[in-house]
Amino acid sequence: MYFITRIDQAKAVVPEVFAGHSKGFTKQELVDRAVGSPHTDLSANWIAANGNVDAVVHSYEFSMYVLKGEVTIYMMGETITLKEDHVVVVPIATSYQLQAGAQGAHWLQCSAPGAVERPRRKDTYFTGEDLRAGSGATVDLRDPRTQRAFRFDPSSMNLNNLAVGSKVSDPTVSASMATALLAYSGIGVRMLVDQRVHAKLHTMFIVDYQPTAIAHPHDHPFEETYTFTQGETVGLIEGKEYTFVPGDVLWCGVGSDHGFQNKSGELVRWIETQSPQPPIQHSYRFTRDWEYLDQKLEGEHKH
Repeated sequence: MYFITRIDQAKAVVPEVFAGHSKGFTKQELVDRAVGSPHTDLSANWIAANGNVDAVVHSYEFSMYVLKGEVTIYMMGETITLKEDHVVVVPIATSYQLQAGAQGAHWLQCSAPGAVERPRRKDTYFTGEDLRAGSGATVDLRDPRTQRAFRFDPSSMNLNNLAVGSKVSDPTVSASMATALLAYSGIGVRMLVDQRVHAKLHTMFIVDYQPTAIAHPHDHPFEETYTFTQGETVGLIEGKEYTFVPGDVLWCGVGSDHGFQNKSGELVRWIETQSPQPPIQHSYRFTRDWEYLDQKLEGEHKH
């Protein structure tokens, strides 16, 4: 099972549960239970200039990737100002409050697990607090004590930089195996959200495809979303070919065959999520491996 949609601010509305508890905040649901996704809620979110969201707590965890503008989140006694390419993780049962900057903000949000069925149950609770009053100084995203928010540096995806050391003063996540750029077959992967930043139920990462890069059809025991942000991507989804461009969104459910190829001659990039987090083993099942086994066994049976 899979689903394809597109980010469109004209389709964004004030979420019912936030009515009366926010100003200038709208959301476009991209992936949720309505399209068959029990583990993942993916949404495009906007908040108008100087808009706000009252102090609130959820029974799910979520991450925000800021695509444009500026928004400040108050949580855990901290003040965290997020700008373009900034990421934050909000754990389950953590009160937070949002305040937009002078230009407003636009972000991609992944929540896990998916929203519960309303009105059978609630998953969102407004606390009536003013978290701004008790917050400390603005958090420095490079400070190692900051463990739930950071800045993604697009230049860190440059494969040519792998051959040389990074400068101590470079404003990136410190180089380590946990945050290293994984590069293979012309594909680059940079992890953003996982257990390293205290996420327990989902991951988020950046994927780059160099020209001619390809990932052959495979599936997973978890759900994935793809938000395409740069270039033109050819996808083979359950045997059907699609072309994805910036603003397109793809959701692949458990067992949904999918593969991608960059035929454009230009760099391709997307933001990917996984829910639940992948198992230690057997997170990929490549179609061609099992087709090989089938052919091998068929050949053996003929002898």
